[in-house]
Amino acid sequence: MIVLRSDVNGSSRTGFTYKWKMKNLLTNSPQENVFRGDDKFDVVVLDKKPVTYSYFADPLFVFMDQEYNQYEIEAENMGESINYLKDGMECEAVFYDGKAISVELPTTIVRQVIYSEPAVKGNTSGNVLKEAKIENAIEEYCHIVQVPLFVSQDDMIEIDTRTNEYKKVVRN
Repeated sequence: MIVLRSDVNGSSRTGFTYKWKMKNLLTNSPQENVFRGDDKFDVVVLDKKPVTYSYFADPLFVFMDQEYNQYEIEAENMGESINYLKDGMECEAVFYDGKAISVELPTTIVRQVIYSEPAVKGNTSGNVLKEAKIENAIEEYCHIVQVPLFVSQDDMIEIDTRTNEYKKVVRN
């Protein structure tokens, strides 16, 4: 199960309840559950293995390990990772009971800006940002990142994959 949304209700006097919207990664079925603050959960053991992104066969993303074993992960289980995939990209597959259920990307990646509006003179008060499309493996998942005005098309930028934030321009 992966938690998609979490809401907290209650007070310290009455006790807290947690309403979770979850999805079973093995069956893809959604669920909503309510838990009390003192509820206990079983520990889940997840395995990780380094893999390389190979290709997209709608709706599956295919990854390969160093022994040439292929692992398929459904697009809806990929989360934000879809936005950053690039052919040959190294990442870690997450396994539960021997089945690949998702991937974890490196914390930072470098991508090329494939489209960005030019900076408009006069829009320089404060920390002004603009939208930039970055390259990735699949056109339909082309991703937008907020970047400073000085970033232009074809620049290589570093992005934090955890927060989707621009970090810096990477110069060769």
